[in-house]
Amino acid sequence: MQDRTNQRDGKINDEIKLRQDQESKTRIIQMKPPKFLVAIGVVVSFLFGSAQAVDPYGPADADWTIIVMDPMAAPLACDCVQGYAQRKYERFADYLSDKTGKKVRVVWAESLTKALADEAKGKADLVIGKDSVIRHDAKNSKRDLLPIAQLTDMQGSVMQRGLFVVLKEDPAATLLDIEGYSILWGPEDCDEKSAAPRETLKELELEVTDGNECASCSIAAKQLAADGLAKKQVAVISSYAAPLLEGCGTIQKGDLRIIGNSDDVPFISVFADANLAKSDQDAIASALLQMKSPEMLAALETKEGFLLYGSQKKSR
Repeated sequence: MQDRTNQRDGKINDEIKLRQDQESKTRIIQMKPPKFLVAIGVVVSFLFGSAQAVDPYGPADADWTIIVMDPMAAPLACDCVQGYAQRKYERFADYLSDKTGKKVRVVWAESLTKALADEAKGKADLVIGKDSVIRHDAKNSKRDLLPIAQLTDMQGSVMQRGLFVVLKEDPAATLLDIEGYSILWGPEDCDEKSAAPRETLKELELEVTDGNECASCSIAAKQLAADGLAKKQVAVISSYAAPLLEGCGTIQKGDLRIIGNSDDVPFISVFADANLAKSDQDAIASALLQMKSPEMLAALETKEGFLLYGSQKKSR
């Protein structure tokens, strides 16, 4: 009981500190009305869901097939923010082929199950993408995948988190102010928008209600805007998604405020097929950890490249 009390007190102290920080620094994301409601379905659907089909890269008779589900990959995002969410996995395939002597093919997809049934033709030697999404899809596809590495972002972190956002006019300043609000959660397979923020609110012992489950960050933001202050609502979006929402021109600084965040969860991970030969797994892991050239780091928008899975701990 004492441990639980200490844990809750720690969370409350974090929220009090956030409230104090906001007195000197406003944390905001702004939306354009009313173009937001129109353009969000056109532009952001490409950012966060229903991405257009793209041809695979590499030979059809490749030794290894890589399924890329990374939402920061160029074919799965948009080019609205220069130098952001334009990861070039074609370059990675060439690098891996050069290092190992194997022929490599890349298939981009938002769903492991769909990729296996389509362009991947049942092969998934490597899968790269959101950690929790891959685990969820692997279970549904009955695939035994082993985590071997994690890709760092431009700050050197392998983590992401959920951001609690409200309309700028909402009186809530921190999570301590959202008692009785409804929460627009993300899909269950996105830990940063479901499991992690739920745990945060549980630790704070806040009484909230479940709002709609939003398939994407854009849908959650759209619902906040459409409902206005008539409903006391908080949306949970992915930390990596905020720049994309702003960059597409539908969200600018000013209309949405960040009032809190969840704990860190793993972001982009590399999983290998458990049935892949151990020698192949070792060769791939070695190549990943050696990827340190400036050109490759730039191609994958990463500060430190790949790290051994689980070697970097959560910050909180």
